[in-house]
Amino acid sequence: MKLEIITPEASIFSGEVTSVTLPGLDGIFQVLNDHAPIISSLNAGEVKMETDGKLDSTKLNENVNVENGNSLSVTIKGGIAELMNNKLILLAE
Repeated sequence: MKLEIITPEASIFSGEVTSVTLPGLDGIFQVLNDHAPIISSLNAGEVKMETDGKLDSTKLNENVNVENGNSLSVTIKGGIAELMNNKLILLAE
């Protein structure tokens, strides 16, 4: 699925991922490819992303932490997530 993480200051991440774990208001939840459409408010916490293969960390925003070759994370202060047609958009602080 396509993931975009956008803050008022910059675009933090844009790319293909296989799963995303999000800090929802009612707890942590995960979305995968072909997930049903969803809109959710997000708490402060960590957004974790899994990709198919190795990423070039030199092309990533400084706020993206590389945990291993295909796991990434970003800390957010809150926001909103919208998933529709395998495109997840996070508007985050």
